[in-house]
Amino acid sequence: MVTSPTFSLLTPDCVMNALDSLNCRSDGRLLALNSYENRVYQVGMEEGSPLVAKFYRPGRWTNEAILEEHAFVQELVEREIPVVPALVLRGETLHTFEGFRFAVFSKRGGRAPELEDRNTLEWMGRFLGRIHAIGALKPFQHRPTLDIASFGVEPLDFLLTNNFIPADLDAAYRSVAEQALAGVRHCFERAGNNVRALRLHGDCHAGNVLWTDDGPHFVDFDDSRMGPAVQDLWMLLSGERADMARQLNDVLAGYEDFYDFDSCELHLVEALRTLRLIHYSAWLAQRWDDPAFKQAFPWFNTQHYWQDRILELREQIALMDEPPLWPI
Repeated sequence: MVTSPTFSLLTPDCVMNALDSLNCRSDGRLLALNSYENRVYQVGMEEGSPLVAKFYRPGRWTNEAILEEHAFVQELVEREIPVVPALVLRGETLHTFEGFRFAVFSKRGGRAPELEDRNTLEWMGRFLGRIHAIGALKPFQHRPTLDIASFGVEPLDFLLTNNFIPADLDAAYRSVAEQALAGVRHCFERAGNNVRALRLHGDCHAGNVLWTDDGPHFVDFDDSRMGPAVQDLWMLLSGERADMARQLNDVLAGYEDFYDFDSCELHLVEALRTLRLIHYSAWLAQRWDDPAFKQAFPWFNTQHYWQDRILELREQIALMDEPPLWPI
């Protein structure tokens, strides 16, 4: 059996040699970018602008799943949607060097979008509507679907089975998480059985959007999967209930120029937020043997962390009992 290398073996020389193997000659400049799930570097080139090399976490995705993500992004490029595709080098977008799988991208600059600006929200909505119009054309074959099992039940089981919850908080966390998942199921029941799953960005928060004077560029489709359209919308909303309702109105003003939004999905906003909270804790736990995670998230797995998660889930249980942001 072949064992995948760990990121501890991904040295600067390895990164630059990987680029050199594709005839992308580095000039020795290397800058680690803000990524924990994968390892992403800006690499200076002897000729031309720097490139961005993304080394995929060993064992997370199959080759087929990664290539399907690349193909989806390329579909969007062909429809002139502002996304950043993997470069085709030597006829391929996915490469291997010393056991590491990686892809190379053009460097794109930009700033975080100003989501408090109504015009920005409408602009974001237009581009998400265009992405979803393409995403709805066909399903993924090799990438997962966002569902209660994979984002809620299985992450909770991992946390409990591997004893991440402090003993004196285990019963409280177990109880509140199970109540929260019951609330999630109820929200999905209220949304109905006709909620359509389509190809999503999957992790559409402000950190994955680069804004320029020409508008947004969507980056990092690593979490792309099948799921309801509202998954790519709710993370753009913040503040009090009235604030979120107004923001949603602004987003949909642009979105529905290109794709119809099913208002039944509004039942899922707080349910999807709840799933993300449980999944995030499990994600940190599953990566806790990676030294980069201990350094970046020192507050994880402390007594205070789990106390906060219990309070957070109690709040979500109450929010899931409230009516949706708009009357349906």
